[in-house]
Amino acid sequence: MVPVNVTGIANRLTCPVCGNDEVFFELANDVLLTSYYIQNSDGSFTHDGDSTQVNGEVLLFCGSCQEDLTQYHQRFREMIF
Repeated sequence: MVPVNVTGIANRLTCPVCGNDEVFFELANDVLLTSYYIQNSDGSFTHDGDSTQVNGEVLLFCGSCQEDLTQYHQRFREMIF
């Protein structure tokens, strides 16, 4: 169960260890990152984009105390707009 923030917003994610409710990060395992470049006429390169393929588990952590919050990851993903 996700703790309720003092503002009264029931779906606000709060770290149960430190109370952080603002900063979080994901850690993806087994990621393939492909970067695309175009070579310019002078021999230099210009970045033309990236593609990412995540083949492993994606974990969620508190950005303040680094507590593993992966149990809340589905709710986190649902609230990204």
